[in-house]
Amino acid sequence: MTGAPEQQAPPSVHEPGAAMVRTGVGGSVEDDLRALFGQSPAVFASMAGPAHMLEAANPAFFAAIGGPGRTRTGVPLAQLMPELVEQGFIGFLDRVYRTGKAHIGRDARVVLGESGRAREAFFDFTYEPRLDTGGNVMGVRMIGVETTQAKLAQRVTAEHRVLLEQIARQAPLSEVLDGMARAIEHLAPDEVLVSVLLADADGRHLRHGTAPSLPDFYNQAIDGIATGEGVGSCGTAAHRRRPVIVTDIATDPLWEDFRGLAEKAGVAACWSTPILARNGSLLGTFAMYHRTPRAPHDADLALARVFAGTAALAIERHQAEQARAAAEAREAAARDDLAFLLNASATLGSDLDAAQTLRRLADSCVPRLAPLCAVDIIADGRVRRVAAAAPTRGQEDLLSSRHPVHGAADDPVGRVLASGISEIARRAPTGPGLWHDLGVTGYVCVPLMDRGRAFGTVTLLSTGECAFDGHTVALAEELARRAALAARNARQYTQRAALARDLQAGLRLANLPDVPGTEVATYYHPAGEGLDIGGDFYDVFPLEDGRWAFMLGDVCGRGATASTTTALVRHTARAVAPLLPDPQAVTQAVNKALLNRPVGHGTGFVTLVYGQLTPTGHGLDIEFVRAGHTLPLHLGTDGTARAVETPGMLLGISPDTPLTTRRLRLRPNESLLLYTDGITEARDVNGEEFGEQRLVAALTSAVHRPGRRSVIENITRAVHDFTRGSDVDDDQAVLVLTATEPRSAAPR
Repeated sequence: MTGAPEQQAPPSVHEPGAAMVRTGVGGSVEDDLRALFGQSPAVFASMAGPAHMLEAANPAFFAAIGGPGRTRTGVPLAQLMPELVEQGFIGFLDRVYRTGKAHIGRDARVVLGESGRAREAFFDFTYEPRLDTGGNVMGVRMIGVETTQAKLAQRVTAEHRVLLEQIARQAPLSEVLDGMARAIEHLAPDEVLVSVLLADADGRHLRHGTAPSLPDFYNQAIDGIATGEGVGSCGTAAHRRRPVIVTDIATDPLWEDFRGLAEKAGVAACWSTPILARNGSLLGTFAMYHRTPRAPHDADLALARVFAGTAALAIERHQAEQARAAAEAREAAARDDLAFLLNASATLGSDLDAAQTLRRLADSCVPRLAPLCAVDIIADGRVRRVAAAAPTRGQEDLLSSRHPVHGAADDPVGRVLASGISEIARRAPTGPGLWHDLGVTGYVCVPLMDRGRAFGTVTLLSTGECAFDGHTVALAEELARRAALAARNARQYTQRAALARDLQAGLRLANLPDVPGTEVATYYHPAGEGLDIGGDFYDVFPLEDGRWAFMLGDVCGRGATASTTTALVRHTARAVAPLLPDPQAVTQAVNKALLNRPVGHGTGFVTLVYGQLTPTGHGLDIEFVRAGHTLPLHLGTDGTARAVETPGMLLGISPDTPLTTRRLRLRPNESLLLYTDGITEARDVNGEEFGEQRLVAALTSAVHRPGRRSVIENITRAVHDFTRGSDVDDDQAVLVLTATEPRSAAPR
């Protein structure tokens, strides 16, 4: 080399930027891109004369243009690199030499080398004129930087960004993997065939993910291969959890079992990289096949790591989406099951009738749990079918007509009743029955339990291809448990209601007595559903000398304790009334009995109106006392209703209870009304009380109507209209005593 070329600092080398992304086997995309697209050294060449005789060049120049075969100087550049003539680069040199003006090229594409060995390259370069001391052009100097790797980096980065965008918008995994494989095959300088295999959940087998350029027969053959040592490049890489490089399939022992398959597919080398999740678990493998034996460069390995990491991101995103969808499906199924059970529970408990509850149980099972359902219970020592449900009326009648035969050879109902354990079979029972006509192919028999003992069964029957699974059995058992509880509650309610009615009837008059000269009318309405015994009571009974006693009272509280207090008041009054001279004495005796009642028999107070009436030729002579009760009302024949003021304290509070006797004469068709506070304290939907004014209004319209029931009918109608038919919060009791005309005093 003659003469030192003028030195000029080469332009800075461009490094492509890249986002930091996790790779499949460690490191980062930043590191891999540094290895893949590291700094390209500057190229320098100095040429003289119009023929552009190459005088000097650095090693980077010779390496860029084709290696040792072109490492020489003293020849025209067009002779050394004839491919530059057709591409116009020699023309650029001619122009710079003629004009003395520099020429700059950016990302200029150039094909270097002879055909068959040519390669595509990109350069940033500057052609500068070389001047002598007189300012004349004596040659051209070329300084440049090869940007081939940077250009490739841009293309790879663009493809990588597209893949990340696909993953971000949750594109299908197959679409992401196929796009990735095709992008790598397009970007690689040498022919490469990309394959991605996906690991099973247990990590023991690999399934086909994508391989757009491999033959279908090859993809089908390796679909499902096991992971393990010696199972080709991919199976071994998955087993070792690190890359496996096979440069020559024909000689590598890892491919011994697949060598013929590879030869048929026309592949000779395979580099496989495991795709690993963040927790280190196996997601799959990323493989690059080649048609000829070939060893990878660092750039090849870096490329594999980058896209293995991208594949890992796509697969994990896909698995997360699958897990989310599965969780949502399970949640939806659980909500559906819960809604079914809640609706069924509401239906089962909507009627406090045990038989109706079991009929609704059968209806709830069909068709949600099975095409056919039968409910059997033990009644009077026998097993009886109490409900059946089927798609058609004919099938339901057929199923209802068959009663279980206890002790039969194949009697699932009897076995479940005896064991209290559900039984399931994928066949029809072999015992007596109409199984063939109903097309039964299997059954589930679930016990109905009460206090640890089975009192019945629910039998679900399948038809056709329908089969019972564990989920259906679990739902059936839970529904049976709820139905058994609802049936038990219904039976208990029925028993308690009957007991309350019987006890309440014993504490009130079964039939009104015939009182001479008097019409007696009563009304009683307990609060709630009648399970508890009310605290309101009334009584009318005869005394000596043609006199009659009457009372109406209200015991504090409800239930059994209130009933004992009610009985104590009524029985004490009936016992002492014939022995004591007047109502005041009788009421004092009742108060004493309340104060002396045993512990546990109640401690609440009592309000009471107790009196005595005597029929006369002019009507009724009445004397009574009021012990803290609502004021009686005197109903006149002129349509008026006035309160009868009488002072008096509650009973059962103090031994010193001041009472005042009040005397009243009822003329024919006049009435004395006694009522409990359940009437006046009845509330409407806004919480407002009915009150005494509305009561008086109802009474003043009642006196003009004939008949002893007219007063009560108007009161109850007015209260019902005011409360709009809603349930009452307190018991309601009314006693009406009406004086009759003397000629109407005959016994009823």
